[in-house]
Amino acid sequence: MDITDDAAQRPVREGPYHHGDLRNALMRASAQLAEIGGPSAVTVRAAARAVGVTATAAYRHFAGHEELLAAVNEQAEAALFEALATAMNDVADQSDPTATAIARLATAGRAYIEYADRERGLFRTAFCGSDIDVHKDKDVLEDPIFQLIGVGLDALVAVGFMDPRQRPGAEFTAWAAVHGLATLIVDGPLVDAEDADREAAIHHAVATVLRGFATGPQAEPYRSTDPNIALPG
Repeated sequence: MDITDDAAQRPVREGPYHHGDLRNALMRASAQLAEIGGPSAVTVRAAARAVGVTATAAYRHFAGHEELLAAVNEQAEAALFEALATAMNDVADQSDPTATAIARLATAGRAYIEYADRERGLFRTAFCGSDIDVHKDKDVLEDPIFQLIGVGLDALVAVGFMDPRQRPGAEFTAWAAVHGLATLIVDGPLVDAEDADREAAIHHAVATVLRGFATGPQAEPYRSTDPNIALPG
């Protein structure tokens, strides 16, 4: 079932919020508003209506649309980072450190795409365009997600899977691949794809990136034997 269509059919209104938690309730409502109408639908008044409070009460927490959207953006990015970090940390150490490094980066890539599919409203709010550029003052090199990808790439270099000469800027390659596929699934031609086709696309994207990074002296035979890299024959 298309999550976007499902969201359009259900009310945005929040249930009763706990005292003192209005800020978070407004942010959750804003994520649902973004899921239905995009980031431009996120306004303080709309969020207040969804939660069931007055605009005056909401404006005590957010001065306007830009501040609210920036807060939801920050929440979305933090949640995505947490999903990636948890996925990587859940990969147990294997007897082969190269297999461990490969599995952790592959798992992070898959977790990125699955988060986008599962949390479409937050994903759109974090990365899709709007009339307000919430990223204008951010340094991508300081972005936690960028740095987390870097940790995974450094591990590939350390075990000899990836040539260190290929390492500079490789975060952008890995990030672009998983983000591009996530966007196709959330808002593109894969939005209604069958589960098997979507799974094949995810595996192929992650495997292709890792195969492209397999330039170090210890890269073989992983290209053809590691389940995270090997493509169907």
